[in-house]
Amino acid sequence: MKKVRLWILAAILLLCGTVSFASCTANDDNSAEKQPTIERIQERGKLLVGTTGDYRPLSYREADGNYWGFGIEMAEKIAKRIGVGIEYVQTSWPTLTADVLTEPQTFDLAIGGITITDTRKETMLMSDGYLANGKTILCRAADADRYQSLADIDKPEVRVMVNPGGLNEKFANANLTHAQIIVYQQNEEIPNQVAEGNADVMITEITEAPWYVQNDPRLAAPLLNAPFTHGEIGVLMRKGQDDLLALVNVVIAQMKADGTLRQLHEKYGLVYGY
Repeated sequence: MKKVRLWILAAILLLCGTVSFASCTANDDNSAEKQPTIERIQERGKLLVGTTGDYRPLSYREADGNYWGFGIEMAEKIAKRIGVGIEYVQTSWPTLTADVLTEPQTFDLAIGGITITDTRKETMLMSDGYLANGKTILCRAADADRYQSLADIDKPEVRVMVNPGGLNEKFANANLTHAQIIVYQQNEEIPNQVAEGNADVMITEITEAPWYVQNDPRLAAPLLNAPFTHGEIGVLMRKGQDDLLALVNVVIAQMKADGTLRQLHEKYGLVYGY
């Protein structure tokens, strides 16, 4: 009987020890999960950045494969803070959300002209804003006086061109019920389509319009200082990456504090709103 009691006691102690060990292990795992994304990126040695590459001057991919733009420089700052290199992964406006949420994960974050919205924040994470944004238009310079309001644009004879799948198309469908809405696949080609007379107006952003006006004298942005909407552009990523989100927000805050964000605004001819 004494041996049986000893055996039972030993079994209980062993079980308690196992439970205790499992508990400690679980706690250790939870602790490790506080920094899973950054550790994974550091182990990989590079930050994977999803970007459309069709949005001058925020994210543009040249024919040789090189990327440039405001958002690209932001991504480089983030990668430098983590201490790794960078690799760009092609995404598109129609597939952006699906690409962020896809399994297996194809990139760590997305950047370049992505407006912060409540809808996106319901299913994904978005950083603090680093660039003021708002809907405006591009038109031919000769027609600048013709378009001074949404009412001027929302007429049956006006051809409005937008890129598919993004907030520009959504805005046009919601606010222009009489105009002819033309969906054009290549966002970066739409300004030239307007300049050549294949459309009258492009729905765009105050972050994009100035670049085209500065680089193509045929174009104008008559409502640049009176955008239809007001918002901010941020960095997009999937949920569960809170450590990466926190790091991105630190980078943005530091760039605001030390003046580098203002310098980027000036470099790309954009309005500084901070």
